[in-house]
Amino acid sequence: MNLPNKLTVLRVILIPFFVVCLLAKGGAEPALRWAAAAIFIVASLTDMLDGKIARKYNLVTNFGKFMDPLADKLLVCSALICLIQLEQLPAWMVIIIVSREFIISGFRLVAVEQGIVIAASYWGKFKTTFQMIAVVLMIVDIQALSLITGICTWVALILTVVSLVDYIAKNHKVITEGEM
Repeated sequence: MNLPNKLTVLRVILIPFFVVCLLAKGGAEPALRWAAAAIFIVASLTDMLDGKIARKYNLVTNFGKFMDPLADKLLVCSALICLIQLEQLPAWMVIIIVSREFIISGFRLVAVEQGIVIAASYWGKFKTTFQMIAVVLMIVDIQALSLITGICTWVALILTVVSLVDYIAKNHKVITEGEM
């Protein structure tokens, strides 16, 4: 269990604490929402750090390859689902975002069976960045930032679709290879 893997596990461990803080008292307690935002930010930073450390010090493991993307999806999906419950995000947006994650995960599984490793694209990285920013802005729910929050949310949604289309376009042979 090296440092990057410990950071990944920490991210998963932080999720229930994040959810409890965000949903406690129906999301109406400002101090708990700020705590939820802080936990989400820390968890998001572990995502950035674990990959950088693993690549820089050659600490890439099968556990990390499996758990890192799973931990990311669990964190983001947990946040998005909570935001639906708090009526800050429409379910249809979350369905699009979660569907993209399932499609990409399926693509990667098929690619791995073919011995192909598909790296994250810049579009995917931009998508993740905007999702994280939008989630934090929605959690803190500052009225003066509502326009920025809305813009970031829409940009995240658009990047979700763009990154999916880009991913499929660049890797379509993964699912079309061998078909008649």
